[in-house]
Amino acid sequence: MDPIPRIADKKPHVVFIPFPTQSHIKCMLKLARLLHHKGLHITFVNTESNHKRLLKYGGFEGLATAPGFQFKTVPDGLASDDDTDPNQTAEKLFLYLLPNFLGPFLDLVAELESQPTCVISDGFMTFANTLYAAEKLKIPIILYWTLAACGFMATYQTKVLTDKGVLPFKDESYLKNGYTDTVIDWIPGMEGTRLKDLQEHVLVANPDDPAYNYVLEAARTADKVSHMIIHTFDELEANLVKELRSIFPKIYTVGPLQLLLNQITESSSSNGYSLWKEEPECIEWLESKEPNSVMYVNFGSLAIMSLQDLLELGWGLVNSNHYFLWIIRSDLVDGGLSVLPPDLLAAVKTRGFIASWCSQEQVLNHPSVGGFLTHGGWGSVIESLSAGVPMLCWPVSHDQVINCRQMCINWEVGMQIEKIVKRDEVKKLVMKLMEGIEGKRMKKKAMDWKKMAEIATDCNGSSSLNIEELANEITNLSRN
Repeated sequence: MDPIPRIADKKPHVVFIPFPTQSHIKCMLKLARLLHHKGLHITFVNTESNHKRLLKYGGFEGLATAPGFQFKTVPDGLASDDDTDPNQTAEKLFLYLLPNFLGPFLDLVAELESQPTCVISDGFMTFANTLYAAEKLKIPIILYWTLAACGFMATYQTKVLTDKGVLPFKDESYLKNGYTDTVIDWIPGMEGTRLKDLQEHVLVANPDDPAYNYVLEAARTADKVSHMIIHTFDELEANLVKELRSIFPKIYTVGPLQLLLNQITESSSSNGYSLWKEEPECIEWLESKEPNSVMYVNFGSLAIMSLQDLLELGWGLVNSNHYFLWIIRSDLVDGGLSVLPPDLLAAVKTRGFIASWCSQEQVLNHPSVGGFLTHGGWGSVIESLSAGVPMLCWPVSHDQVINCRQMCINWEVGMQIEKIVKRDEVKKLVMKLMEGIEGKRMKKKAMDWKKMAEIATDCNGSSSLNIEELANEITNLSRN
């Protein structure tokens, strides 16, 4: 394919490539809407099935027909069916896109009416050769990490620790002898971080481990680009953001994106960004509850757990004697249906409400919600901070462990549930958060962070200015 010719003074046009899972698409789409509001043309590239589900459940028909905003799709290997939601794991989607993304994407760009000014690619989409695609098209690429600064830095440490000879481990014994408690003491803003706080996928002894090499490649790719975006705000991670800016040429901190969108009048329409049907009954149930009386429980769109963990969590919630809204996806339990036994289901009905999906930001901002039991995914954490809601955290994988550590230690808004779930511990921590002195202290701290987030996203705040600078930078590229 020949490179796209450059045309002077054309309208700035950004092609977005999200990692094809719920939280990444949501975060990318929010940034795309903000840049569209700034006058940039947007092409947002989803997989075919995700696009259908987004239109079906996310309420984006209006945006899909807005001037200067278009959705495009690449195949995902699933049969087309408008009547059913496809069941495709993230791993299967990854394996399909690995050899099958680049060609369709280049064809897609070649057929666009106006040439792209730049590509904004999810930092974890590098496995699909997005960097190579941008080079082949001779257009700049910006990597967007839909993570906290700590989540990105934990990812980047895979490269640093590999270069230092720490990773991969010399043999399997390093995983069993307490070695992963070793402190990484060179990261300002992440003091006390241990090896085991990094992604568990990189703590391996096999240098050919696919997951380790995937994260390593993503980390090394960060060194190859001049501009990066991170979904945080300076005040939350000041020392860490300062450190990152000393390493990388240009970093834009742009969060929390929803608070920026709230200032745009068009955003009053109810876009849920959801790939699943949201159940309005959740909000109706919350309406009947007193302020700060409900524990909201949701482990995100990808996390899975054992049936035993599910039962322990359930009995812990019931025994705490507090109201709780519990989101249980149909695929939440590893290898089986997420069905509660009759005795637990009967007990839940006395204080709880179960749904399969909800509008999370609407729930977190409801006055009756006083706490959030979360897996610690960054989308959930920053939404909780934006709402001033303290958290209990049960991290499962990826950046959730480092998010949880920062939440509990540096930001002082959370408490961690141990990896092996015990109902008595869940009961104790729910009671501490909802009625104890620790909970009151964390609630105050969460409200402080909410105010700081609002300042960062005000018209002269750090994130607002960074969005403006990013839009100007892309606009200037279109004039070169």
